[in-house]
Amino acid sequence: MHRDFKEPGRPRPDLVIGREELFTAAREQLARGGSVLVHGSAGIGKSTVLRALAAEYDTTARTVLRCSATESESHLPFLALTDLLGLVVDEVSDQLPAPQRTALESALTGRGESTLQRDGLALRLAVLSTLRALAAKGPVLIVADDLQWLDPASVELLGFAARRLGEMPVRMLCAVRTSTDPHGHEQDRYLRASPSDTLALRVNPLSRAHVAELLENRGYTGLPRSTVRDIHRTSGGNPLFALELGRALADSLTPPRPGEPLPVPTSLRTLVLNRLDMLPAEARRTLLVASAGARPTLALLRAAGRENAEAETARAVELGLLAPERESPGVRFAHPLVSAALYAEATAQERRAAHAALSTAAVDPIERARHLALATTGADPQVAARLGEAAAVARDRGAPSVAAELGLLAARHTPADATPSPDERRLQAAEDALTAGENDLARDIAREVLSRATEPAERVRAWMVVIEAAGQSIAEVDAVYPQALADAGDDPRLLALVHYQLAWRALVIDGDFAAGRKEAARSAELAARAGDRRTELLALAHQAQVETLMGHPDAPATIKKALKEPQDPQLACHHNGAGATRFRWLMMSDQFGDARATATALLREVRRRGMVESEVHYVRFLAEIELRTGHCGRALDLAREGYGLARDSGIGEGASAMLTSLAEAAGGDVERAQALAREAAEHAEQDGDLMYLSRALGALGHAQLVSGDAAGTVQSLRRVRELEEGLGVTDPARGRWQADLAEALVRVGEIAEAQDVIDVTRQRAMRLGRESILAVLDRAEALVRAARGEHDAAVRQLTSAQDQLAKLGCGLEEARAAYALASLRAMPQALGVAPRAGVAPVPGPAAYDEASRLFRRCRALPWLRQVEQISTTPAPVPQPAIAPSALDALAGLAATERQVAELVMEGATNREIAGKLYISVKTVEATLTRVYRKLGIRSRVDIVRLAAGHRTN
Repeated sequence: MHRDFKEPGRPRPDLVIGREELFTAAREQLARGGSVLVHGSAGIGKSTVLRALAAEYDTTARTVLRCSATESESHLPFLALTDLLGLVVDEVSDQLPAPQRTALESALTGRGESTLQRDGLALRLAVLSTLRALAAKGPVLIVADDLQWLDPASVELLGFAARRLGEMPVRMLCAVRTSTDPHGHEQDRYLRASPSDTLALRVNPLSRAHVAELLENRGYTGLPRSTVRDIHRTSGGNPLFALELGRALADSLTPPRPGEPLPVPTSLRTLVLNRLDMLPAEARRTLLVASAGARPTLALLRAAGRENAEAETARAVELGLLAPERESPGVRFAHPLVSAALYAEATAQERRAAHAALSTAAVDPIERARHLALATTGADPQVAARLGEAAAVARDRGAPSVAAELGLLAARHTPADATPSPDERRLQAAEDALTAGENDLARDIAREVLSRATEPAERVRAWMVVIEAAGQSIAEVDAVYPQALADAGDDPRLLALVHYQLAWRALVIDGDFAAGRKEAARSAELAARAGDRRTELLALAHQAQVETLMGHPDAPATIKKALKEPQDPQLACHHNGAGATRFRWLMMSDQFGDARATATALLREVRRRGMVESEVHYVRFLAEIELRTGHCGRALDLAREGYGLARDSGIGEGASAMLTSLAEAAGGDVERAQALAREAAEHAEQDGDLMYLSRALGALGHAQLVSGDAAGTVQSLRRVRELEEGLGVTDPARGRWQADLAEALVRVGEIAEAQDVIDVTRQRAMRLGRESILAVLDRAEALVRAARGEHDAAVRQLTSAQDQLAKLGCGLEEARAAYALASLRAMPQALGVAPRAGVAPVPGPAAYDEASRLFRRCRALPWLRQVEQISTTPAPVPQPAIAPSALDALAGLAATERQVAELVMEGATNREIAGKLYISVKTVEATLTRVYRKLGIRSRVDIVRLAAGHRTN
């Protein structure tokens, strides 16, 4: 059923005169399923174009959502969101997760328990989920007029959803006021908050001919050409100005003669004031109160002391100052400029009186406080306190940009000697601005405070804002750290804050784990001395995380210290808190049961609190547990869920792509696994994040190994080894890539390097007690032994490794050990291992029964496909036995060279060899060239002759 929740009046055809090219481009864009943003100066006709396009296309949508605003409304959060979703939320609310439903209800009604103070992402995701639910029922058209006046909170939410619409059948049709400069790019910032396929169309001034046509169609006929020319010049081609000039001329008793100036002012403001002069003084005061209000209604005006509001607004409608509202109790100006002109023309005393009246009449506490501030001059501690309380309400509603604005107003009204001080309020506003993503504003506020503040606490807090405002570009504010240290002096509480930031600097800028650990420990010590438990907990958790990644022996003790009471409830479940660090330690120590219980409890708590950012992490943690314990199907489901949540929220996309790559390689699509790993690596490269770059390359190397690209695996994992050595990461349980590298090295014939990787890793794993790492290293070393001809020892070691992995509960690694054992017995060359001399391989599917059963139990589909492919391959035709002289000749070749030569002896083509050894055809060709040179022969024929025991010439 077609739904339209704010039906406008149908525009007449004459309202779109002179816009043919614009309409053609817009129609083509909308027909393709794209979105359109029309922009231009005030009164240029944007709203007219918007209404006309919406009238054409709203019948193609099941749901039409509309919103518009005025300048006086822009400071109140979520008014536009209420326009858009207020009447449809009940239709889809039961499809939203509870935290999202609660957040949306709080934003739309201002009632109910709000989780937004803890995590505003819940509301962002709620808006996105609502649009998705509506789109699932049919196409959605969003019509948003005057974007420049929409409250920042609603704009941010709309932009967040717009950037993530993807292939959903949701189109946006928006209009925004921009400057009169046709070369300006003000619309670019609105495009960044629009769908990626949005077409920006500028609404340009009308030509003289079009102005004449417009005036004639509106009934202003018979005007001399000179007068039309003057109207066009005076209006600048602006249709609203032109029509107002035409109206004034029609109402004038003495029309101007040709050549005389127009008997009317040359701006809309003056025209508005001329028409305002037709109102009684009291009615004009009523309209001034309406212009100062956010969402003026007759009830609000009466509460503000305008007893005759109904009659006075009716007269304003007759004069064209107000637009008629037949189905709404609201009072809406005919154009935002009318309200703006009225407000600007009033004296300061008249404006303060209007705000004073509204400060008691308004219902919303934010609006009341704002009006009180605008009605007050000079410092007033009570007004400042009210504004501070209103800022807290805005913060809790998830509107930090509004909180920042109120905080700055509070600072303006705070006496210099008050507590909190004006600069303390400014710094709180700066921190709200950071939360809102307004880093430039936050930095400017902090710099302003630093320009005059002398109190060390205020200066250090301001420096912290400057550092946080730098985002990922910490290097750009590197000079701040010594200044912050100097301002902190000997104060342990302030020094703790600075050293905590220095701990992050050591990791992000220097990639130095040891330095990061040292700074975090120093921060924790200073915070404990100062009694600042929150900073101490943050620092201890950071120290424990770094120690865990380093494989430092003090990690368990630091985790225990970070978990001691008293705890901060929100930090306890935060993804950078001690609970998350303990989970990582449990995983690295193979304590899967405790790790699962920990992650499950953490996930439950953050969902209860609506902490979406932490939820992204904990869903990923649970996926990792399922992956490690061999439940590949569940791991893949969780990884995909977490990845979708990360993309929706814009948080942790690289890390989620990395984990999803591992899950795809284990239980899904290997090509998809490689693409995700490369995506994660690109994210890390762009951010300069060496820690996650090594994780992403580790995932890529694993996916390459599963796909059979041993050479690619070696290339990726060699770089991981280099990166982790440089970072100081010594715990092999961090990335678990070492056994994969060793196995790939065996496949490409680099036996000595494979053994070196195993030896170095085993030493570290034994020191840390990493049993599962030792078991997978045994599996890899068995392949090294087999490549050296130690077949029986290899079988024994593989059997032992499989048993150990089964005991540890590492289901997928157990299945891989069974697969390697079966391959060693049935088709050793697939592992890069030469067949045992004098012993024929055991062909056929029976050899793989155990591996097939284990992979099926794990739902490890990519691995299972490999087994089934081998099982269904016809048994090879028996070939003549290779002469002992040929075996002697091959003994001097590297492992890969020997395997290739032996397969040639068996009659395999280059493509068949590439398939069996999981290498490229080019690699086979290059290997054969080396074989010819080492054996002193010229061609494949000579190798075949060698196999038969014939000498080559």
